[in-house]
Amino acid sequence: MNRLTRITLAATAAAVALGGIATPAFAQRDPAYAAAREAGKVGEQVDGYLGIVGSATSELRKMVDDINIKRKAVYAEKARAANATLQEYAFTAGCLAIARTEPGEKYQAPDGSWQTRTSAPPERDARCP
Repeated sequence: MNRLTRITLAATAAAVALGGIATPAFAQRDPAYAAAREAGKVGEQVDGYLGIVGSATSELRKMVDDINIKRKAVYAEKARAANATLQEYAFTAGCLAIARTEPGEKYQAPDGSWQTRTSAPPERDARCP
């Protein structure tokens, strides 16, 4: 099994354990997160972390930072288990999170621009599994 396959399998296992990387269990319970996601104020980034689309309030920045700190902790643990780097694991998780976005949600395209998901598959980095 090659390195990318191991990382993909580990990221998938983590996504299942968390209830999905795109909407982790800890964020699903936060109405502010759901509202920001629905309003297009946050989106999934290529690097596996949640990003702010447009301008940020201090409350939005605090929420996104908190979610990303929790994601990083999970990624670090799972990367060690998969014998991968944190960056490799986070990238793979980002690929999966972007693939799981729903129509109307924001995601980061490979060129770094923010896109709104349509009914078509999202535009993803060519290195995504």
